[in-house]
Amino acid sequence: MRTRDVMTTDVVVVSPDLPARDAARLLAERGFTALPVVDASGALVGAVGETELLRDRLPQDPRKLVHGEPVQPRDKPADLVVQVMTKPVTVTPNTDLSEVADLMLQHGVRSVAVVDEGHLAGIVTRRDMLRSISRDDWIIEAELRHRLDMIGSAHRWTVEVSGGRVSIVDRMNDATDRHIAEVLARAIAGVTDVRFVEYAGS
Repeated sequence: MRTRDVMTTDVVVVSPDLPARDAARLLAERGFTALPVVDASGALVGAVGETELLRDRLPQDPRKLVHGEPVQPRDKPADLVVQVMTKPVTVTPNTDLSEVADLMLQHGVRSVAVVDEGHLAGIVTRRDMLRSISRDDWIIEAELRHRLDMIGSAHRWTVEVSGGRVSIVDRMNDATDRHIAEVLARAIAGVTDVRFVEYAGS
C-alpha cells in the first residue's frame, strides 16, 4: 500500500503568523497532536505539535512561594506559531506505508505530512494506518474479488481471507495473471500477506 491509499486530504492547517495560543486551542478542540504549517502559497513550511506549544506555557503554581519552595525562572512563551514550529517529517503520495511506519517510529511522531511538489497534499496518522490494517476480512475479500474481475471471470478465482492473509486459487494457473493478482491484492488496505494455492481441479 502507498501513502495515497490511506492519507487524509482534507487537512486542518495553520499559518506561521497564527498566535500560538490559537494553535493550542485548535489542537485541544479537534483532538489533533500536531498541525501542518503552510504559507500563503500553500507550501509546507513546518509543523507544530503539543510539545512545542506546551513549552514554557504553563506557569509554576504560585503556592510554592508560600511554602518557600524555589520557583524556577522560565522563558517567555512564544507568541506565534513560526517561533515554535519544527521541521516536518514528510513523505510523498507514493511512499510505501511500511516506510511511513518506520519514519513515525524513528522520529517519535504520530503523523507525517504528505507533500507533492512542495505543497501539502495530505496527512497520514498512526490512526489512519491502524485503521487500514484492522479492516474486516469480508471487506478485504469483496474488494479483492472486484479487482480480480478485471483480469478474469469471477469463477476463475477462489479467494479466502483470514486475519488479513489472502489465499488465492487461479483455475488457469497463469503466471503473468497471478503476478498481477498479487499486486492488486497487496495494494488493498488490510492485506498482510498473499499466497497462491495450486488449483487441484480438472
